[in-house]
Amino acid sequence: MNICVIGSGYVGLVTGTCFAEFGLNVVCMDKDEDRITQLNEGNIPIYEPGLEELLKRSLREGRLTFTTDLKAGIQQSLVIFIAVGTPSNAEGDVDLEAIKEVAASIGQNMNDYKVIVTKSTVPVGTGQMVENIIKENQSEAHSFDLISNPEFLREGSAIEDFMRPNRVVLGSRSEQALAIVKDLYRPLYLLETPFVITNIETAELIKYASNAFLATKISFINEIANLCELVDGDVHQVARAMGLDNRIGPKFLHPGPGFGGSCFPKDTHGFAHLARSKGYNLKIVDAVIAVNKNQRERMVDKIEEAAGNLVGCDIAFLGLTFKPNTDDIREAPAIFIIQKLIEKGAKVKAFDPAGMPSARQVIPEVEYADDAYGAVQGCDLLVIATEWNQFRNLDWGRIQKLLNKRVVVDLRNIYDPSRMRELGFAYTSVGR
Repeated sequence: MNICVIGSGYVGLVTGTCFAEFGLNVVCMDKDEDRITQLNEGNIPIYEPGLEELLKRSLREGRLTFTTDLKAGIQQSLVIFIAVGTPSNAEGDVDLEAIKEVAASIGQNMNDYKVIVTKSTVPVGTGQMVENIIKENQSEAHSFDLISNPEFLREGSAIEDFMRPNRVVLGSRSEQALAIVKDLYRPLYLLETPFVITNIETAELIKYASNAFLATKISFINEIANLCELVDGDVHQVARAMGLDNRIGPKFLHPGPGFGGSCFPKDTHGFAHLARSKGYNLKIVDAVIAVNKNQRERMVDKIEEAAGNLVGCDIAFLGLTFKPNTDDIREAPAIFIIQKLIEKGAKVKAFDPAGMPSARQVIPEVEYADDAYGAVQGCDLLVIATEWNQFRNLDWGRIQKLLNKRVVVDLRNIYDPSRMRELGFAYTSVGR
């Protein structure tokens, strides 16, 4: 079966590559000619463990191609995945211009029956909008069906999430279209992957509800961490005890500087905006957004308190991405915190294993080091902002000699407070 994936960003690239690994013939389309050239040469523009190897294998074996020719991609494929960006606009609503543009192009270039699958994260009602736009732009009438198939890919674990998902959600009104798309996912039946079959609107809602709930767990445990600091509690023990309750579970109960990335910030705002547009306020989601914003501000205050005076203070930052195993700095707490520290008069030297090329475009005033120890050298204070594995076993004897002052602010609670104090560091963490 031939499929076309429109959009070769994070979601489109992972989707196309993994379907090719399933043995399907996949063409990925994007308007960015430089990106397409690089991809056809086997060079991926994002950092995602395992993706490059899969992509190169499917290219070599002829199952995966990349093109800027949208018409050819549409006309040679039975199933067309829409995987373009849906960023937030200034009002917090979801910008659907790219979706609309793709829908119009599909209508203009359709040559026979197609199954149109929305992979992009979109608000409820987008499926109906896409259907209307395709019909309006058809030069001659061709039948088609729509499916909502939201993605649940975690950056840094996207290949595993696609190949061994917790569930696959398919929303459609067409049994024929559902049968076709189920066939694409046939390898997952061997793993007994649960399939949730519903209507388009419910499928669209499932994505937002899932991300909002996970974001809620993060903001909740950060609130508990803040309270622990006021009552001499230990948030790790609280989270562990909560997580042992099967009704709650341990995942996403990790205190820190708040959530970031391309999904949770955008999706919580989009979800709240959708509700308001229907005359309803999602009060819990609104609170999650407010808590997350406040948590970043608290981290700035925490660093300022540890420093004593930020004016002229040299601060080493380890970690820039919003989480480890990705190069994504979108809405990363570290970026926000660094910008605030610089505004208050601090100077920052940073290192991140994957995020520095993007960070240089956003915060060029930061000095970037070749490794963690280069970032620490000559600084007055060390901040750990992302829990990369290589930051979990630092040589603290070496760091003692490189730091001007033995002050550490661990925003990810990687290290044991008592052990750090035994080593002679003034150590600050979150909720302990």
